[in-house]
Amino acid sequence: MKEIKTEIIINSTVDKVWSTLTDFDSYPNWNPFIKYFRGTPKEGNRIEVKLVPPNSKGMVFKPTILKFIPNKELRWLGHTLISGLFDGEHIFELKPNSDGTTTFIQREKFGGILVPLLKNSLDDTKAGFELMNKKIKEICETTL
Repeated sequence: MKEIKTEIIINSTVDKVWSTLTDFDSYPNWNPFIKYFRGTPKEGNRIEVKLVPPNSKGMVFKPTILKFIPNKELRWLGHTLISGLFDGEHIFELKPNSDGTTTFIQREKFGGILVPLLKNSLDDTKAGFELMNKKIKEICETTL
């Protein structure tokens, strides 16, 4: 098991950050990491996402939504080919801070027998998280 975790403080409300995060139709216009998100984010539903980490052509996944709690958490679980080879549980968490800012956390838990072989590509994935975090911060702070 391997986990990547990033977080950023956004000078905006949880409502605004959640609204930006879940405006999936706008992803192609601003999101440098998740190029598209298709489907209805409801627990148990399968969606389709295209992830493009830096230095990568990108990958299309069809994960299942595990949690969709407005203003708090979006979580999905995807697999490469079959479960147990290379699985990723992607998590977005929003935490309100007492000063009116929001802590935006993006993380992924990787499991499966191929994880040790794909360790180098996980560094690019973390860089993709960081790019997305900076961009969502920029959008939320400039459209107050």
